[in-house]
Amino acid sequence: MKLRTAKGRGIFNRLFGALVILLLAVLAPAGASQGREITDMFGKKASVPDHPRKVYSTSPPVTYMLYALDPSMLAGLNFPVRPWQKRYLDKHLQGLPILGGWFGQAATPNLEMILKVNPEIVVTSSYDSAMNTKVDEAMKRMPMPVISVSLNSLTDYPGAFSYLGGVLGRKARGKELSDYSRSTLAQMSALAASIPPEKRASVYYAEGVDGLSTECDSSQHAELIPLVGGRNVHRCRSAELMGMEKVSFEQVLLYNPEVILVMEDVFYRKIFSDPLWQRIKAVRNKRVYLIPREPFNWFDRPPSFMRLLGAKWVASCLYPTIYRTDMVQETRNFFKLFFKINLSPQDARELLHRGRT
Repeated sequence: MKLRTAKGRGIFNRLFGALVILLLAVLAPAGASQGREITDMFGKKASVPDHPRKVYSTSPPVTYMLYALDPSMLAGLNFPVRPWQKRYLDKHLQGLPILGGWFGQAATPNLEMILKVNPEIVVTSSYDSAMNTKVDEAMKRMPMPVISVSLNSLTDYPGAFSYLGGVLGRKARGKELSDYSRSTLAQMSALAASIPPEKRASVYYAEGVDGLSTECDSSQHAELIPLVGGRNVHRCRSAELMGMEKVSFEQVLLYNPEVILVMEDVFYRKIFSDPLWQRIKAVRNKRVYLIPREPFNWFDRPPSFMRLLGAKWVASCLYPTIYRTDMVQETRNFFKLFFKINLSPQDARELLHRGRT
């Protein structure tokens, strides 16, 4: 009897899909090249191939790290490539399946698609115990090895790059990126140490289209501010991991920050003409900066390795007479190292001055 109806075809497709996933789950461990046993950054052991060719990560920060190590080994993405990212990213990336992941408030992975893609290794990041439990429970059903890296802070990146480079058979590349990360962090630490507490620039991080969402001073979403010696005016403990704490304009006016870092270009375009915001010192003194976002945000959301360049950008905004570096050349060097792209000086300036007044 033929399945002629749409309902019948739907049942057949679901049964066929379930059979494919079952077969993959059974065959994957036997077919994978289990080259060696390793220990992840949290002490869990796993058997992994010597030089894996297909790797998937459950979160954007790690996916971007994998891209920097070797774009060819990515098995899938957490979300689609944005239009403004395409000119900077390998074309291989744009044809990859969207597998989702655990990030944001409602993001979940497509477990069936992950099984179909059949990566040789799954990499997770660990920064929240509740999220870690959810990830661990779900990944127990996966036949492929799962390893975790620690990315609680930008200071974890030198170790994470080095570790992933070794585990994934890209040791030299991992060391190269680790060395840059360590050098940048040392520069920023020295800068911050040179700024007396009473001379630290007060900074408000404006999120949302109205500029009235922000991050607590203890949040990893705003960690570049204290990293370079700035003072986040919104001092509090985050109510939840995702941040985006709501504040009133009156509160921002009381803070009266010297510098405002802006996430959304919609808000940036109107802040200088809004009479309310003109009452704030940063606006009057034209010290409001739109955060660069290409190909990944340089400051936050997601908090990725781009923050290594972002830290230098923030330092140049807060302390232009102290941190005297050529940001055009710094940007060109960074893109050549991490993305293997040769930017022209004009390209770099356009990235740096996204909407700057």
